[in-house]
Amino acid sequence: MDASLETMLRELHDRQAIRDKIYAYCRGVDRQDRALLLSVYHPDAIDDHGLFVGPPEAFADWAFELHGRLQSAHQHIVTNHSCELDGDVAHAETYWLFAAMNRDGTLNLGGGRYIDRFERRKGEWRIAARKCVPDWGGAPSPSWLSPEAYAALASSGVTARDPSDVSYERPLTVDPGRIGYVYSE
Repeated sequence: MDASLETMLRELHDRQAIRDKIYAYCRGVDRQDRALLLSVYHPDAIDDHGLFVGPPEAFADWAFELHGRLQSAHQHIVTNHSCELDGDVAHAETYWLFAAMNRDGTLNLGGGRYIDRFERRKGEWRIAARKCVPDWGGAPSPSWLSPEAYAALASSGVTARDPSDVSYERPLTVDPGRIGYVYSE
């Protein structure tokens, strides 16, 4: 194997190992799995969640108590992710969405970013420092789309829980008669 391919494989491996830790964080918090959550952090890491700043053990205590007291269910969902590798250090930014069914029956949504410094120690990537940055939050409200506008939006393809869903269309095509269509109210 040539050196450039070996370097590329190492970088892909490192990036996936970092993403796996981010996914494990979400699962650990949502399932209140202490061992899984702590496996994401180096023992001397610091997590700055705004409302809490401290080491992993104390963070787990705080997060589990807070979520357990306020919510009957919640999900941490991660989306866009960027990662800069620099030897045994990596700087990552990961967008998150948070949905919580509160014990009072209300639903809250929020979004933001995890800004992380990962370090590879003894061959394993873990978080060494994290800042949880909220970008927005609130409660859901009715759609701003009128029923007619929503129908126009949905006209791009069938949504279904079976192979009639547009994601199964092969090859994916766009109806030439729709090109140039712009909805207006």
